[in-house]
Amino acid sequence: MYDRKTWIVVIACSILLAVNITLQQKNARAIAEQKKKETPAQVTPGTDQAKPAAAPDKPGSLVEAPPAEEVVEQFAKLETPEVVFTFTSIGGGLKHAEFKNQKHGTEGPVRLNRHGSSPIGAIAEGPDRMEGVAYEFVPLNPDTGKSVVMTGRLPSGLKVTKTWSLVESGTLGDPYRLDLQVQLENANETTVNLENYSLFLGTAAPLDTIERPEQSGFVMRDNREFSFTAATSFAGGWFSKEKTMITEPLERADYAGVANQFFATVVKPAEAGPSLLWSKVSDVNLKPGAKPVKAIRAGLRFPSVVLAPAEKRSFGYQVFTGPKENRMLRKMGDDWGDLMNYGFFSPFSRFMNWSLWWVHAGMEKISGKWSWGLAVVVLTILLRVAIWPLYNRSNRTMKRMAKLKPEMDKLKEKYPDDVQKQQQEMMKLYRTYGVNPLGGCLPMFAQLPIFFGFYSMLLHAVEMRGQPFLWVNDLSLPDTLGHVLGIPINPLPIVMAITSFAQMAMMPNTGGDKTQMMIIKLMPFFFLFICYNFASALALYWTVSNVFSIGQTWLSNRMPEPVLKAKPGGGGKSFVERMAEKADQAQRMRQAQGRVVDPKDDGGSSKKRPPRTGG
Repeated sequence: MYDRKTWIVVIACSILLAVNITLQQKNARAIAEQKKKETPAQVTPGTDQAKPAAAPDKPGSLVEAPPAEEVVEQFAKLETPEVVFTFTSIGGGLKHAEFKNQKHGTEGPVRLNRHGSSPIGAIAEGPDRMEGVAYEFVPLNPDTGKSVVMTGRLPSGLKVTKTWSLVESGTLGDPYRLDLQVQLENANETTVNLENYSLFLGTAAPLDTIERPEQSGFVMRDNREFSFTAATSFAGGWFSKEKTMITEPLERADYAGVANQFFATVVKPAEAGPSLLWSKVSDVNLKPGAKPVKAIRAGLRFPSVVLAPAEKRSFGYQVFTGPKENRMLRKMGDDWGDLMNYGFFSPFSRFMNWSLWWVHAGMEKISGKWSWGLAVVVLTILLRVAIWPLYNRSNRTMKRMAKLKPEMDKLKEKYPDDVQKQQQEMMKLYRTYGVNPLGGCLPMFAQLPIFFGFYSMLLHAVEMRGQPFLWVNDLSLPDTLGHVLGIPINPLPIVMAITSFAQMAMMPNTGGDKTQMMIIKLMPFFFLFICYNFASALALYWTVSNVFSIGQTWLSNRMPEPVLKAKPGGGGKSFVERMAEKADQAQRMRQAQGRVVDPKDDGGSSKKRPPRTGG
């Protein structure tokens, strides 16, 4: 039989579930209606140039263009040693950027804005209302090959001239950058507020279904503060509407764009100023039958400028479409380096990336094919050697604590029902023999920033893409050898878990709680579940680290055993003991405050306050 509380919980959960389903259905209908309203007008194939629209009736109003005839999409290209930029006449922008040295499996070179319905640099009237009009390419001197100029007329009457040029500043990131000049001319007889228009920043999505979906999103740097919002942030939770759009007002827009795990498209205004960034997501299918992934698109509003009739205004932008390579971005400037989005452990990640490149330079002379995998192995060993003194000290501390186990067992027998007294006596025991119980945790604390820094660095390391090592085909992806019943077989994470378990099994038994010790020993299999589909480079680092730690433990166990001697005078109180005493004093004060003076007692004796009762 269930008790009354259980029935109350069951009924409450049923009510909440029914309310949630009702709200979800209502929200779905509202979202569908909103999407219908926000769906931009599709461009109908017609001539290669749209017909001029009539003048608007009021300032900034959108005028519908006459029905277009057949439009033939035209293309123009600019090329650098790393990228082929392809421009389209429909929308007058960068259709895609194709990387010569970055492959996407068997599909060929990686293309940015691959899933974009509009080109980068297209103009929208309002958030996500793309005006996909036809532009004309302006003939230039064919010998230059460094610029593309196109002109068009928006339905609102604005004449647009866009000039795309290669950047030749001499920095490492030049092959991935373009200079964009946008000239807007008000051909109407009334004023036009440019605040109603935005520049399209492109579309980004994971390159593969096994990439981290939370690594795709929009980036912005506002007033020198960088932020990243994942595409997964658009999904609402219980009792909340799904976000169809996110808008972010910017005080001083340094740059904005979209990015996935390894690549980014970022637009940087020549003059930073107030603006607004809008962003939306949509589902795209990367492979037939695979689960759809989120593709994110965004736009940056033009400055709040009012154009008088016949007035012209030009705006300059720098467009970056390239890999998130820390070394290159840092040389472009610290503001560009923020695109790596390393997070809290950014200083460690930057150091690890610099160290990895330094080690790789040496490994490349040994094996060009496996150089990046060898760099991960060698760097891991160097880090483990660096923290060896700390590790050895920790291991000896744990051995000394293990020697105190018989004395601890006696204390448990002496004070079986007084846990607080047990802890106090154990602290005295540690103080008498000069054992610091925190000493065994030092290597763990030292490794945490290193591990998370290494993890964050490898998570975004575009250098690992396509790099083989042993049986691994791509160090940026799991080392899947095949599938059994639909489950991928990844050897490296399995070896990682086994070596982690072996390492913990070799640690000295300090006499802690058996349940706690069992949980600690099962942690490797917990991490196996979490990290099973992570990048092979991370599993390689962890596996090599475990193997090295096993060797360290084996060597440490063959060194002379530490001698347990009582210190003269018992030594001073440790930090842990002082904290325990403060906690004991605080508890006694709380107990004292729970006593009241009995007014019927002439002697002023005190007793505990009786418990309150209802009624």
